[in-house]
Amino acid sequence: MSTPRDDVDGWIRYHAEISFALSRERQSLESALIPVTAYILIAALECYRRHAEMITTIAAAMPPEEIGAMGRVPGNQIDGVHLWSIANIGQYGRKILATAGMLDPEFDFTYNATVRDFWQRAAGSFRGDDGHLQAWDSGGSVTPYTAFVAEILAATRPLDDDARRRTTRLNATLTSYLFLLYFDTRAGYQDTGPYMLPDGRVLLLRAFSKFGSSDFSWSTEIAAEIPYTMVLAAFVLRDVGVRVTDFGTSVTDPEDYLPHVEEVAWFSTATGTLEPIDDAGVDALFASVKDAQRRLYRLVAGMTRREKIDAGAYVYFSFLRPFAEVANVADHLDWTVPRDSLDLYPLLEAIESAGDIEDDGTPWYPPLA
Repeated sequence: MSTPRDDVDGWIRYHAEISFALSRERQSLESALIPVTAYILIAALECYRRHAEMITTIAAAMPPEEIGAMGRVPGNQIDGVHLWSIANIGQYGRKILATAGMLDPEFDFTYNATVRDFWQRAAGSFRGDDGHLQAWDSGGSVTPYTAFVAEILAATRPLDDDARRRTTRLNATLTSYLFLLYFDTRAGYQDTGPYMLPDGRVLLLRAFSKFGSSDFSWSTEIAAEIPYTMVLAAFVLRDVGVRVTDFGTSVTDPEDYLPHVEEVAWFSTATGTLEPIDDAGVDALFASVKDAQRRLYRLVAGMTRREKIDAGAYVYFSFLRPFAEVANVADHLDWTVPRDSLDLYPLLEAIESAGDIEDDGTPWYPPLA
C-alpha cells in the first residue's frame, strides 16, 4: 500500500523524467544579452522557498479545479507552460539546496505535497479531465479551446499574398518581441493543438499574452501605445502534422508550416471573448509592437547585470501569478524578487552557464530526503 510519501516521491520522479527529456530536447546557448542561467537559478530558489505558502493562499480563495478550468477560456495565462512551471521550477531550487546539503526534510515534504495537490487538480481540469495531465502524457495534444473552434473557423479567411505577408511579419515580430519582453523565455506565446478538422486539415492556435503594460515593471516605459494586450492567432493548415510540447511550443512536420497555412484569423482576447482584429488592426498592432521592440532592446541593453538578473528572476517567479489573478488574490501576495534567495544570491548570480545536460545516472530531481 502506498503512503503519502510514496505518492509525493512518485510525483517528483514523474516530473524528473519528463523534464530531463524535454530539457535535453531543447538545450540552448546562453544569451549574449541576458544572464539567463543566473536568473533561473535565483528564481528557482525563490519558488521553492515561497511558492507553497502562496499556493495555499490561492487554493483557499478558489479551488484549483476552477482555476484550471479557466484556462479553457481565451484571454488568460492558465496554460500548459505555466502549469509545467508550477511543478518544475521549484525542483531546480531543491537541486541547489540538495547539492549544498541544505534541504530540510520536513519543509521539503510539505512543499512537494502542497504543489503536487494543487498542480494535479488544476492540470486535470485544464485538460478537461481527459485522463491526462500534460502534453507529454497525451503524445503532444493540448486542446483547451475546443469549445471555441466553430467560432474561430467562422472568422478565418483564405490567405492571398497580402494577407500571407501581413500574417508572417506580425507572427515573427510578436514572437521576437515577447521573447525579449519575457527575458529570453517563450512563456509569452503558447501554442495549442492539434485541433483536427472534419475536412482533414488541422487548426493550430497561438496565444500571445501580456505584451502591453503589465506587472513587468519594464513594460510600462515601452508598451503603453500597443493597442492590444492579449491576442490569439488561428492558423488552418493542410498536410501538416502537429504536436505540442509542455513548453507550449509546436513541433510540425514539415518544420516550415507557414507555406501550408490556408486560412488565418486574429483575435483580441483581453476580455475573455474572441474579438476579431481586421487588417487595419493587424497593421496597427505590427507597427506598435515593432516600435516597442526597438525601445525594449535599448532598455534591456542599458540595464546592469544585476538588474537583468532580477528582472528575469521575477519573470520565472511570477509564473504563478496568473493563477493568483484568476483567484483574485494576486494583489495580496508578495511578488518581490529577490527576497528569500539573498543568502545564496552572490554565488548564483556569478554562474554564467548551466553546461550541457548529461545522463549521469542520478535522478534529475532529488527524491525526498
